[in-house]
Amino acid sequence: MSVQTEKQQVKRRVHHFAKLKQRGEKITVVTAYDYPTALAAEGSGADMVLVGDSLGMVALGMDSTIPVTMDIMVHHTSAVRRAVKKAFLVADMPFLSYHVNRELTLANAGRLVQEAGAEAIKLEGGREVVDAVRAITGAGIPVMGHVGLMPQSVHKLGGYRVQGRDESSAAELISDALAIQEAGAFALVVEAMDPEIAAQITTQLEIPTIGIGAGRRCDGQVLVLTDLVGMIPGSSPKFVKQYAQVGNTMKTAIEQYCGEVRAGQFPEEKHEY
Repeated sequence: MSVQTEKQQVKRRVHHFAKLKQRGEKITVVTAYDYPTALAAEGSGADMVLVGDSLGMVALGMDSTIPVTMDIMVHHTSAVRRAVKKAFLVADMPFLSYHVNRELTLANAGRLVQEAGAEAIKLEGGREVVDAVRAITGAGIPVMGHVGLMPQSVHKLGGYRVQGRDESSAAELISDALAIQEAGAFALVVEAMDPEIAAQITTQLEIPTIGIGAGRRCDGQVLVLTDLVGMIPGSSPKFVKQYAQVGNTMKTAIEQYCGEVRAGQFPEEKHEY
């Protein structure tokens, strides 16, 4: 049995990721936002499916992730849950859903698990969110951290910039990563980061790191599905590798359909009841 086939048959659970890091096996993570994209992600044999608040930009056409609400996250996570059976399902906590107070933080995390079917939640931040991580893990909900470039803090960071370029910011990132691990997270996303700093964090942490624009030495990688398959026209970030051009394929198919309808070629007799 191939490794890929074995992964497709075994339900991924939170403890699997620590074992994969210990064995030096890379962890595969991909985003999904609805039932069709979740079916594709699940069928690929990916270890983890993330319902990212990036859906605000790539699925809803927003300018950033900041307008994404809890109701939106619950709605989309519920759709993804209906397709994901073997992969481990993680959902993002959106902007301000875990910053107000402990009670609201727990209520929001609970919604993603109880209403939407997530198996873990992801939240952005370093030392400033350790209390939230402790509260959520204390309630029995696994937490994935996220440091480096944090899209919810894009205004504070001054835009989508690579993090950890100087000694001071690199030290801050390492401290943040260690704090999130100490608070009880089972894994950590490191985004848009100097690859040397990402490698240092990966070496120092016992929990696995999931890189996105953070180099090859992380314990795993995550890409946004619409970037990975070329679904949306336009340029993509430097760290993205496009494995298909689905957007062009869809456009061509729809153009052919419209042409055949206008020419009276569709539907044919075989398409009639």
